[in-house]
Amino acid sequence: MADLNLTEQRRSIRSPADELNGQIIAILEEDGRTPFSEIAMTLGVSEGTIRNRVSALREANMLRIVAIADPVAREYKTDAILGVKVAPGVAPADVAFRFQDDPRVVFALWVAGSFDLILEIVSDDADALQDFLEDEIHSAIDIAHVEVMMGMKNFKNQFLLKRDWKPENG
Repeated sequence: MADLNLTEQRRSIRSPADELNGQIIAILEEDGRTPFSEIAMTLGVSEGTIRNRVSALREANMLRIVAIADPVAREYKTDAILGVKVAPGVAPADVAFRFQDDPRVVFALWVAGSFDLILEIVSDDADALQDFLEDEIHSAIDIAHVEVMMGMKNFKNQFLLKRDWKPENG
């Protein structure tokens, strides 16, 4: 009976569904640099508990603490969303994988509907975007059709964790 309890406890420590883990993850999502001591104080547990929980979640590949660079903050001048229809017989994942290491592609999502993929592209200027479209999209045999939607103004981007965003008129 004691072994079952220990097994359940280990599973809990590694589970993002565990209530304490969920609270830890929520704090780290706000600021991944939050010290374990601060998290422990906020949640009323020991710093060792936080360290063990974070370590277990990381070892189980359920948590990664990473930096997310905001393209707007990096002063990109051009932002575009591409609705991509892949060529017949081509898997959307294969096309998305092709852009995996391209820093101009900051978002790639396989979708259902009119398009197969939605890509967000950032570049230094309109010429750089044009070069990307010519080199990577229009000349590619794995893409049948693309609709380019130029970004005019970014009002919200939850993915980039813009916690302090406030509307201009607010």
